[in-house]
Amino acid sequence: MPKNLVIVESPAKAKTIEKYLGSDYVVKSSIGHIRSLPSKNGSIDVANNFKPTFQIDPDKKKIIAELKKAVASAKSVLLASDEDREGEAIAWHLSEVLKLDPATTKRIVFHEITKDALDGAISNPRTIDMPLVEAQQARQALDYLVGFELSPVLWRKVAPKLSAGRVQSVAVRLIVDREREIESHLPESSFKISANFESVNGDELKAEASGKLATAEEVKQLFNIYKDSKFSVVDVAKKPGSRNPSAPFITSSLQQEAAARLGYSPRTTMQLAQRLYEAGHITYMRTDSLNLSKQFLGAATSYIKKEFGDNYHQFRTFKTKSSGAQEAHEAIRPTDPSRKTAGADEQQNKLYNLIWRRTLASQMAPAVVEKTEVVVESSGSKPVRLVAKGEVLTFDGFIRVYGRSGDDTLLPNLKTGDKLILNSAESIEALSRGPARYTEATLVKALEERGIGRPSTYASIISTIQSREYVERTDVEGVQREIRHITLAQGTISDRSETFEYGKDSNKLVPTDRGQVVTDFLVKHFGEVVDYDFTKSIEQELDDVADSTKTRLEVLNDFYGPFSRLVKASDDISRSEAAQARLVGQDPKSKKPIYARFGRFGPMLQLGEQGDESDKPQFASLPRGEKIETISLEKALKAFELPRLVGHTASGEEIKANIGRFGPYIQIGKLFVSIKPHDPHDITLEESLELYKAKLKAEKEKFIAKFGDIQVLKGRYGPYVTDGKKNATIPKTQDPTKLTEAEARKILDEAPAKKGRFTRRKKK
Repeated sequence: MPKNLVIVESPAKAKTIEKYLGSDYVVKSSIGHIRSLPSKNGSIDVANNFKPTFQIDPDKKKIIAELKKAVASAKSVLLASDEDREGEAIAWHLSEVLKLDPATTKRIVFHEITKDALDGAISNPRTIDMPLVEAQQARQALDYLVGFELSPVLWRKVAPKLSAGRVQSVAVRLIVDREREIESHLPESSFKISANFESVNGDELKAEASGKLATAEEVKQLFNIYKDSKFSVVDVAKKPGSRNPSAPFITSSLQQEAAARLGYSPRTTMQLAQRLYEAGHITYMRTDSLNLSKQFLGAATSYIKKEFGDNYHQFRTFKTKSSGAQEAHEAIRPTDPSRKTAGADEQQNKLYNLIWRRTLASQMAPAVVEKTEVVVESSGSKPVRLVAKGEVLTFDGFIRVYGRSGDDTLLPNLKTGDKLILNSAESIEALSRGPARYTEATLVKALEERGIGRPSTYASIISTIQSREYVERTDVEGVQREIRHITLAQGTISDRSETFEYGKDSNKLVPTDRGQVVTDFLVKHFGEVVDYDFTKSIEQELDDVADSTKTRLEVLNDFYGPFSRLVKASDDISRSEAAQARLVGQDPKSKKPIYARFGRFGPMLQLGEQGDESDKPQFASLPRGEKIETISLEKALKAFELPRLVGHTASGEEIKANIGRFGPYIQIGKLFVSIKPHDPHDITLEESLELYKAKLKAEKEKFIAKFGDIQVLKGRYGPYVTDGKKNATIPKTQDPTKLTEAEARKILDEAPAKKGRFTRRKKK
């Protein structure tokens, strides 16, 4: 008997849905997109109204054949891909490939995989939303045109294998601009004073002086006043306060909070949320809407009152900030508010619990606190004031579920007029810092605030800019700075210097030289393409296409005309101009200029001018940890001292130190030895010989047997046979120490030839 066919995107989602629909339905999966734009120029026909040419993905041919067979025998077909632009596009591609009429084929959407939601969707089907499909194709075309027309400009003018992206390049610019703000920041010194007091009852009180002082001398003058003063409490103020819960999660806030509380990257968060959604535990996770359904609010109200009491409940609605929040109609929430835990593993469980707590907290009463402020004043004609602040939680409210960061600051029970004894006071010099570098989570927030990208793209943007090596997530070393630490204890003022690492950062997004050079090139020659406001306006125009207030063709024409003129004008840009070489200084010996620039193989140093055939320039790698923009002349000159002859081995072989692609090394004949963390400029002969000795020992331990040009060696993944050109793994059934020459040659001969990275496909 024919059944109703439901087509979804993922197999996991298909299994969950099939549990709810019953025997009249069969659920199949397309496993994502079934067609895409070929990754070659010309797939968007600009002259023919930007007509796209789609092709079926080779690995989807079997799936399409199965779906066609299922459609042929189905009673009816319902397309149930996700309700966003990508999901709508998948539904349209399915209708095209499976020969379904998009004007009549049933399209169902739901924000959660529950029986009620599915029954509601099936009872109220619609057809494919063509304006939403048009918006997706407009975005796809824009990204395609920028990638395929701008990337070749970078290859010709800057360096091979570079690429540009309509949104990714703007995200890189954010990080580059922030790094330059940090580098240009001039640290300012200031002093904040704190003091420890003791009451007559022996209670301790820590208070701080308001404001900051500019110099150590001012601090000492104040401490001299403290020495000769008596202190007392002049005011104790207590007033009630409250804290309200945050809104339920949208995509960006979930990524930020999961990073802060769980340490998950945006990509990990979205992968885990996808699994939770497909298993029916949470609503759709790509959303910028703060709305919660009436059904859920009713269920949450009942749960909160039953579990915690009526006084813990407070009904709330939240206004969505984004004007384009039409891609989903609910915030990210649990499908069942009474379920505290869900997920197939610990990571999923932690993320689910975070979503559950945040959503429930949004419908709970505020936390009530009592804020206390104790004002301490010195005696004398010019009294000085210090203030101690504390806070006590008197009703936990939503904190009962969501928790809080930090503990209550409890102050001793003091009253106006109480005398205090000054035990000590101190002031540590603080150096101001520039704006904070981005983490993956704060970059998501910055993109969202500027209207760049959409919920479904944040994670992929951050992943792409790192995989293209324009940005790296890394630790930043600080510089040693001296600061003053002034203390007052037992009537004596002491002033000592301390060193600390200024500017140190951990796990932050930092632009590479490649990222900075490409960004500078794009800002100079394609400024509009990487302009923040322009990128935001494009996102709004794509929303207008989805809302039917603009057409796909209008958006593409408005963008492509000016863009194509910029691409054409780029022919006149010289390579030297594009490389944006920075003059570091002059070599004192040869009087030749030294430039820091980006070359064919990455950042480099150049001694001398290009174009002079009689006196060609010398080149050197940029030292590790140095940047094109900041390397000093002293360090640049040292780079040209490499390779450096360190000395000789006992047998007379030269030992040369240098820096290569994988860091510093020494070379003895054909043997290369890593010398990390040594510096090739000052590594000693003794240190080099020690590392050489260790390397020879490791090579010896690696060696098993040799038969002429064939060797049997221990490898990272087990023993193998090699002739220097081809490697072959030794089967586990054979003992590598007992191999004969004939057996070794046979293993090597029977092993498949190694495929090259760029093997060309032969034309038929």
